[in-house]
Amino acid sequence: MEELLGRQAPHSAPAEQAVIGSMLIDPSCIPDVIDKVKSDEFYIQTNRDIFDTIFAMFSYGQSIDAVTVLEQMKVRGVYREESTQQYLMELMQITPTAANVLKYAAIVRDQALLRNLHLAADEINSMIFEGAGEAETMLEAAERKIYALRQGRTVGGLQPVSMVIQRVYANLSDAAQSGGGIPGLPTGLPDLDRTILGLNRGELILIAARPGMGKTSLALNLASYVGEHAEKTVAVFSLEMSREQLATRLLSSAGMVDSQKLMTGRLSTEEWRRVATAASRISATDIRIDDNPSLSVADMNAQCRRLNNLGLVVIDYLQLMQSAGSGHTWSNESRTQAVSDMSRMLKIMAKELNVPVVCLSQLSRANEARQNKRPMLSDLRESGAIEQDADVVLALYRDGYYNKEAEDVNLSEAIILKNRHGETGTLELRWVPEYTTFHSVEKRYDDEP
Repeated sequence: MEELLGRQAPHSAPAEQAVIGSMLIDPSCIPDVIDKVKSDEFYIQTNRDIFDTIFAMFSYGQSIDAVTVLEQMKVRGVYREESTQQYLMELMQITPTAANVLKYAAIVRDQALLRNLHLAADEINSMIFEGAGEAETMLEAAERKIYALRQGRTVGGLQPVSMVIQRVYANLSDAAQSGGGIPGLPTGLPDLDRTILGLNRGELILIAARPGMGKTSLALNLASYVGEHAEKTVAVFSLEMSREQLATRLLSSAGMVDSQKLMTGRLSTEEWRRVATAASRISATDIRIDDNPSLSVADMNAQCRRLNNLGLVVIDYLQLMQSAGSGHTWSNESRTQAVSDMSRMLKIMAKELNVPVVCLSQLSRANEARQNKRPMLSDLRESGAIEQDADVVLALYRDGYYNKEAEDVNLSEAIILKNRHGETGTLELRWVPEYTTFHSVEKRYDDEP
């Protein structure tokens, strides 16, 4: 269509040539360039092929100049004709200086953004004129496309495995340079981090338990730790408890002040000091709380798209969420399907936002009929496809809840029922009921914050 109208998609051939010419003239600028511009942002295919070749050579630590790049292009099968050699030489000649390479890269990136915006606008127009669904559905799709552009990503589309391998290799290099640490956000619980490798981007982490086991407390532990130590924005959607109740729990945990005392205000001078210190720490984080009990996944997704430094989403809890367009009494069959649909939407949301989504879930009473009351995957209420969508399923269990004669009534088990990153198994945590918090077993909970 563009060709028929005599129009070309936005691009800047001189800027693309100057970027590649700069990389050939001064290979020391390559790390800055590949951090600024990506392969698919080059409009001219030959320029994209050369950039890909240089990127791959840099990733594998190979020497880069016009001769080695030309030879590597032959190896990669993107050397088409003798004119390629002449083109490389011309690029080096017409590039005035490598000093301005980041300005050239910014032009390339801006033009690519305009092309993608134009494509998204066309797709949105087509969707509207074809009447593809309800207005709300089309608005959600349009927002998703624009959000993806803002995040520097495209929605869908086949991508060469070579590009994916390059990103994986870059991630491996980053992990090696950081001392082989966990790839995800730390939870503040070392044993859990070692097992699930932290809270990883694009993953759905399910925390499941019977009422009273501490699901909300553990989720708040994760939220406050990420907010304080990773310095990321944390979005908490509470469909059961109010903002004030959650904030009170955060204060109790961070200040190590008995939650009952905190609610009555009957605090000693030392406890007031702890509360003040905790309030200051929590206020310095960017934790956002929404306690609207009738939120849908689409509502949450729309709010999260507007947050710039989002690092984690916490939802309390799955079975209380509204399905899009719901508002009626559910039969068991329709409710099971609705919860399954919502779990799938949560997984899609995690991938789209590129952040971990921690969702709490109730377990059925099936475990209470068994002699061994430890949770199983099949105990998930209205499970449907929940266990399939989740990357990690963590169930909480305290023997002291059922057995008052237990040796340690506050010893809690975090049972990893599913783990895409490795083994399943059981971790021990210390449940501190007066502070509504969890600690590693070896950590003393009577230390000052």
